[in-house]
This record gives sequence, C-alpha cells and structure tokens, in this order.
Amino acid sequence: MAPTPLLGSRTLDRQTARTLPPGPRWPTLVQSLLFANHRKTFFPRMRAKYGDVFTIRLVPASRVCVVLSRPEHIREVFGSSPAVMHAGEGNTALEPIMGPSSLLLLDDDDHVRMRRQLMPAFTGPALRGYAAMVHELAVAEVASWPTGTPFAMHQRMRNLTLEIILQVIFGVTDVDRLNTLRPLLDKIVSVSPVLMLGGFYPPLLRIPPWRTFLRAQQQVDEILFDEIARRRGNLAGRNDVLSRLLGAGEWTDAELRDQLVTLLLAGHETTATALAWAFHELARRPDDLAFGQHAADTGADRELEAIVKESLRLHPVVYQVGRRLTETTDLAGYRLPRGTTLMAAIGLVQRDAQHFPAPATFRPQRFLTDPPPAPNTWLPFGGGARRCIGAGFSLMEGTEILRAALTTHHFHANPTPEPAQAKNVTLVPKQGATLTATPRQPPAPL
Repeated sequence: MAPTPLLGSRTLDRQTARTLPPGPRWPTLVQSLLFANHRKTFFPRMRAKYGDVFTIRLVPASRVCVVLSRPEHIREVFGSSPAVMHAGEGNTALEPIMGPSSLLLLDDDDHVRMRRQLMPAFTGPALRGYAAMVHELAVAEVASWPTGTPFAMHQRMRNLTLEIILQVIFGVTDVDRLNTLRPLLDKIVSVSPVLMLGGFYPPLLRIPPWRTFLRAQQQVDEILFDEIARRRGNLAGRNDVLSRLLGAGEWTDAELRDQLVTLLLAGHETTATALAWAFHELARRPDDLAFGQHAADTGADRELEAIVKESLRLHPVVYQVGRRLTETTDLAGYRLPRGTTLMAAIGLVQRDAQHFPAPATFRPQRFLTDPPPAPNTWLPFGGGARRCIGAGFSLMEGTEILRAALTTHHFHANPTPEPAQAKNVTLVPKQGATLTATPRQPPAPL
C-alpha cells in the first residue's frame, strides 16, 4: 500500500488550514526546535494559550501536527481502527536505523503478523523466566557502585540496561563478543535527531557523521546475523528473548535483526532514564526511600512496580506518541484531513491535576489505591493495538533493579530537583541524576 502523504506545506490549502485547531504562527524551524529541545515547557504553554487541542508545524515539509491532551480524545485515537490511525508511517525517519521490518514502522496486516510473532517472548511466564537473569546482572552492577562519593546514576542505568539487552534479549554471553558489541551498541543507542534526518534526506547517509554511524551499524549487523545463524537449531537450554523468538515463529534473518535493533533502541535509553529518575526521587525523599527499601526487603513487587510507574508518570520519558490519519476523520470537534499527524501528549495528561492530585509530587502510593488511576491517564507505553510490546519487560526490569539496589544501599541527593533536558526522544535528568550511595545492613531473612 502506498504511504499516506503528509499534510504539510505541499498538500495543505488555505481553506483547510483555517479549519484546523488553533496554534502558533511561528516559522516551522522555530516550532521544530522548541519541540525538539523544550517540549516539556513548549506543550504546556501552547495548551494554556490555545486549549486542549492545538496545532503545531514541524519539519519535514512543515507537516501539520494536531496535539491532543484530553484522555477521551486520546482514547478515541488508541481505540480507532489501526488502518485509519497509522503509527508506522509516523516513524519513517527510523527506517535506516531500525530496518523496514521493525514493528515500529509497520502498519495494518504486516504489523499484526509481526506483533503476533513477537508476543510469545513477552508473556507472563516468559517474563518470569527473564527475571532471575535481570536480577543477577543488577546485583553485579550495584556491587560496582562507589560508596560515599557522588556519581551519575543515569549513566550507571544506561550501562546496566545495555548489559540486560545484550545478555537477556540478544542472548550474547561470549566475553569477547560482548566486549566488541558494547562500544558499537553505545554508538547505535546514542543516535541523535540530526542523524535521524538521514531517514528524510537519504543523500546525507553518504557523508559524515551519517556514514560513520552506518559503518558502526554494519558491524553490529554482522555480529547479529552471525548470532542468529549460530542460534538456529541450537536452542537447548536457552532462555533469552532471541531464542524464544526463534522457537516460536517463522523469521527471516533480516526480520529478526530489525526486531532486535528495535528492542535495543526502544528499551535502552527509555528504561535507563525512567530508573534514573526513580532513584533521583527516592534519594531526595527519605520517607519514599524507606517505603522502597521495605518493599525490596519483603519482596513486595507491587510496591516496587508502583515506584517505577510513578517515575514514568512524573517524568515521562517519551512525551508524546504519534499517528498519521489515512482518511479524513472527525475528532475532538474538528474535521481533520487525511495526512494529519496526531500527537497524544502523554506528558500533558500525566501532569494534569484533574487526573492526578498534586501532580508535581512524587507519590508511588497513588498506584496502590482502589480504584487505580483512570484509563488513558497513565500512558507511558501508549495504548490500543500499538501499546508497547515490551511494557511488561520494562516494569519487570525496573522492579528487579530496584530490588537489587534498595536491599543493599541508602541513597542521598541534593533536595533541589534536577531539571529535565531533551536528549534525542527522551527527557533526561540534566545532571545525570547525581546522588551518593552508602551501604546498608542486609535485611534479616524472611
């Protein structure tokens, strides 16, 4: 099926423009820079000025993006037919990095087929099988942390989540291969919006820094294809994600490679950042730290998971998710033309006092109440047919890492919260979530 043309400078006529939701008239480049670097303040200001639905224009082609911040409108987006609300078309800039078979780039029947093949690796029993592996890696990482000296938790979490991807998702255990992959994958996961422009402007891929990035990517691909070839027909005793995928579906090597790189890029920086924010909040709040330590000591997984969920609410790692309309659609009181990009503003919803009392306060207990937060108000993994397939893995991973750290350490940090700054598609702690760790007495056996 031919891709849906973007609604933008080449396809938007003046009459249609007058029927769109209101929004700033600033140049596209200005709006794009504000979106890329300051969306945490840009979006709230636009909502305050223009209302719960507003329009911005972004590169490329001055594309029309309608931003939604009311749960009922977002519910309609997530609940509509995926054939009308294309998510894959909104991610085309990622194709040179993730590959054409990436779950994030597919729509319609191709997306359904690929998601069905991925699901067996992310069921409840599968996640329980990974938990011990994650915990073992987390214990080893925590044991290496300095004590009594400030350090940046965000980088430590990046190191750990990369190791989890290497060993639990890719299933790589050979020491030499791990040593080769670590620096190469670090280059891949550090891809910037500038490098992503290569997806819109392919000629850029022939010059530095795009050419340098592609060279690293090719080296990673060679290792992944070799790993896939070694694994086929040799799955006995293997419990990693790649082995489960090979055992449960019919895959080409290229399809598997694209899913592995997608899991790397979607699950590395996002999980590391969410956990860095969680430790940042706990280190600044003795009562919440004690709550978390008691949960870790007593095996209260629901409470540990609530800490991860509250971190994702208060500090949304991904501020918005997008869809492209494949046909003209009535939504939020507007008739939106085919090709419009819709943005569900996760960050605006999760910081709304109407849905979360005292929204600027870190309060994990809000996820332990009955009833829990209303549907479509907590959206870190998106929703509907495109909800992140790795959501359960991410929450399990966060729970195991918190358990490993909180049973053995106290944490202290400056009471003044660190501001967030944009890094690629995520919002990270500006000082790296700097804190100090000190040992604590291990809990008595239960």
